[in-house]
This record gives sequence, C-alpha cells and structure tokens, in this order.
Amino acid sequence: MAGPLAGLRVVEMAGIGPGPFCAMVLADLGAEVIRVARPGAALDPNDVLARSRTVLHLDLRDPASVREVLALVEHADVLIEGYRPGVMERLGLGPDVCLARQPRLIYGRMTGWGQHGPLSHAAGHDINYIAISGALHAVGRSGSAPVPPLNYVGDFGGGAMLLAVGVLSALFEATRSGRGQVVDAAMTDGAALMSAMMYGMKAAGQWSNQRGENMLDGGAFFYDTYACADGRFVAVGAIEPQFYALLRERCGIADDPAFDAQMDRDAWPLLKLRLAEVFRTRTRDEWCLLLEGCDACFAPVLDWDEAPLHPHNQARQTFCELDGVLQPAPAPRFTRTPPGAPASSATATADAVLQRWRQPALATA
Repeated sequence: MAGPLAGLRVVEMAGIGPGPFCAMVLADLGAEVIRVARPGAALDPNDVLARSRTVLHLDLRDPASVREVLALVEHADVLIEGYRPGVMERLGLGPDVCLARQPRLIYGRMTGWGQHGPLSHAAGHDINYIAISGALHAVGRSGSAPVPPLNYVGDFGGGAMLLAVGVLSALFEATRSGRGQVVDAAMTDGAALMSAMMYGMKAAGQWSNQRGENMLDGGAFFYDTYACADGRFVAVGAIEPQFYALLRERCGIADDPAFDAQMDRDAWPLLKLRLAEVFRTRTRDEWCLLLEGCDACFAPVLDWDEAPLHPHNQARQTFCELDGVLQPAPAPRFTRTPPGAPASSATATADAVLQRWRQPALATA
C-alpha cells in the first residue's frame, strides 16, 4: 500500500456509518485494514465506505473465530469497533483482553453516546447525537424547525474524523511510551467540539439561539444561497469588506446605498429579498461567468452528478472511479507519500493474513 500510513495494521470490526468511514480514511492513506465481517456479508461495489479492505468472514459466536481475531490483534497496531458498550467484552474481544495480547494496541471505540453516561446503552443515530450537542438546533431557516444536515456532523465529522485523530494521536504517544490505550470517540462529544467556534461567538454576544438569524446560518444576506433564473442555485459568502465590495460591483448594486449597511442585522431581511431579485435576473451559468473565480466568494451549488464534472474538481482529481462507481478520491494530499488509488475489497482467510502479518511491517520494523 502507498501513502503516509503504509505499514500500519488495522483490524476493523465491520459496522455501519462512522466506523467504516474511519477505516476507509486510514486505508486510503495506506494502512492495511482487515475487516472482520459476519459470514455471508457480500462485497458490494456500491459501498464506497468499504473500499480498499481485506475482508475476513468470521462468526464471532464461534470461539475459534474469536481466537483468530485475537491472533490478528497480536500483530496489529490498531483495532476499531463501533458496537454498543459491552458487546466486544461479551464476545471476548474487549480492550483488556486485546491489550493483554498486544500491549501497544490502540483500541478505537466509536459510539454515539460514548462508553459511559446515562444514555450510553440507548439506541440512537446521528440526528439524536447532534441534537443534545447544540448543533442541530442551529441548522435551519428562521421560524422553521431544525433541519438535519445529512449525517455529516455526528457520524462523519464528530464521529469518524475525530476517531481517526484520536487513533493517530494515541499512535504518536505510543512511539514514546511503548504502550497502547483505548480511544473513546463519542459523536455527542465530537459534535459539541465541532461547535466550538459558535459557543465562543455566543459567549461574545455575536451568536444567538435564534436559528437562521446569524451570520453563518443563512441569516446574513451576504452569506446564503440564491435561486437563479433557471431554478438552480448559487452560494455567496462575501463577509470581508473587500469581497463584499466586489460582489456588489459584479452584481450591479455598488451604487445602491441600501447595501451600504452590510452589518446592520435589522436590514438583513430586506436586503436578502433585494439580493434575491438580483440573482433571479440571470441563470446559474451566467452568474458563474460573471463571478466564479474572482474574490466575491461565490460558487455554484452543484448536485451529485454535477460536482465531479466541475473543472476545479477535475483539475484536482477530487473524484475517481472504482468498479464503475464514481466516488471521492483519497484526501488530503501529500508531497512525498501520496496515497495510491482506492482498490476493490477482497476476501481472505485469517491464516493468509497472519502469514503476512507475522513479517515485520514498515511501521514496526
């Protein structure tokens, strides 16, 4: 495997959502990820989160299969699991057992509520975890109900990404201490952490609990989306004075004194209506010709089919194709150790993996 994590050995206990996404990111960056899945689980090329893995089909109700996982753990650097608290312990694969086998192991635990707390054993999904973190309340239009921001904030941002940061941080610490540890990544904690700037702005009196009436939540007329003459949308984020001035110039409203009051919150609703009228005078592509690429902080709002075709995304090769499925390419970029292209997942046996893992890896040689 190519990439900065080449030589890193990861055991992934197959799950849904954030656990697989974290494992995908590690695999994208060069780690060898062995996915332990239930017997009969099919390899689905449309499951982008499962790419670049070696899959072992093991029945963890069978003690022999548990022993095979523990044999892998002895040679692994990281284990990732996303079950409810206590499940891995009941399987005989809890952190105490695994760390006894491999004292340097980083044991990553991905849950919604965390390993402890009054809600830790309750079922839930992204929408529930971001609800108690304050994040969901802030998303939506003024006067309307909160809008789920897909499952970006809890599952992927506050969950998987934070687990990846935690795992890599623990790996760095292990290079000094020689000891592994457990990483407890809770989506409630992560969603709260991602809201740090908003909590700071609220403390400073720059953010309110009124949804859709703040600068970055669609309340400001200069930071919002607008419909064009063809029914498609554009996104505007001209906050700084020089960028706002350029937006006014390109939109033909530089001489309109009403738009001088950029930071007058009382004027925002009316100016939003006025700016909406301006954007309805041209199609989205016509606005792109006028505004895209300049410092007016402008972009077209693209759908899933359009985004991979945008010239900027094509120039950066932001998307790739694997098994006929168009999908995001690995990120971020590295100058010396670029990741390779994603690969199809394939099945293997524990014996085959162990034969390879008994040899020193780059990370431990």
